[in-house]
Amino acid sequence: MKGIIMSDQPSPFLSLAVEDGIAILSLDAPDELNAITMDRHRELEAVWHGLGEREDVRAIVLTGTGRAFSAGGDLRKMADDAGTVQGLRNALRLPRDGMRLIREMLAVPQPVVAAINGDAVGLGLTLALIADIGVVAEDAKLGDTHVKVGLVAGDGGAVIWPALVGMQRAKNFLLRGKLMSGAEAVANGLFAEALPREAVLDRAKTIAAEMAALPIWAVQLTKASLNKQIEQQLNLVLDTSLAFEAMTMVTQDYAEATRAFADRRKPVYKGY
Repeated sequence: MKGIIMSDQPSPFLSLAVEDGIAILSLDAPDELNAITMDRHRELEAVWHGLGEREDVRAIVLTGTGRAFSAGGDLRKMADDAGTVQGLRNALRLPRDGMRLIREMLAVPQPVVAAINGDAVGLGLTLALIADIGVVAEDAKLGDTHVKVGLVAGDGGAVIWPALVGMQRAKNFLLRGKLMSGAEAVANGLFAEALPREAVLDRAKTIAAEMAALPIWAVQLTKASLNKQIEQQLNLVLDTSLAFEAMTMVTQDYAEATRAFADRRKPVYKGY
């Protein structure tokens, strides 16, 4: 197929195709709703860095494989690790790994279009929001539900939500862990367009191709200028919010919330 360079599996979690200067990066664990484990943090960090160095890539489309974009953290794995030595290791790794992932994605010079093909929650939604332009399935369920599993919305949510929708709306959603549809997300200013699910990826590719055809330095330096505002907020907030999230990863309420999810029961919180 003309113009296509395939790298079937740059990591166990990701698939990549490049066609005519457009990279299609897919979160590729559909049986797990493309959930993001701690190891997958590092895979994402590495692939963003690599794409940013590629001169043959002029624009990037980020999407998910299967019926979800990304369910965010793997709650069953989180429940297994809660209260264990591995859980403590995860908490200690989060501030470093979370910072690197968000910074690498934000630093990619090429424009990134998120094709949110289905539900996106927590860190999964944050990745879509950090993209430069988002096209979302109108019936997708979206939200940052960290608080509902006993965690601070620390891995980028506390940075990107206020930048996109303002502090009042950000607090309304993040402090309550509220979900919304793709259509509601566009109405709130989180994404650019909401379409039927089957049209999302093609529309994202069209937008990416439009930008790829423009003068490369004009596009990339305009993006860099706009992202300065987000970077300032990142420098102000992200280290603190990630540290706070790591703190909540060793609480009893976090362990209870994740285990209640795995057991399909209502959690009973103790306040510590």
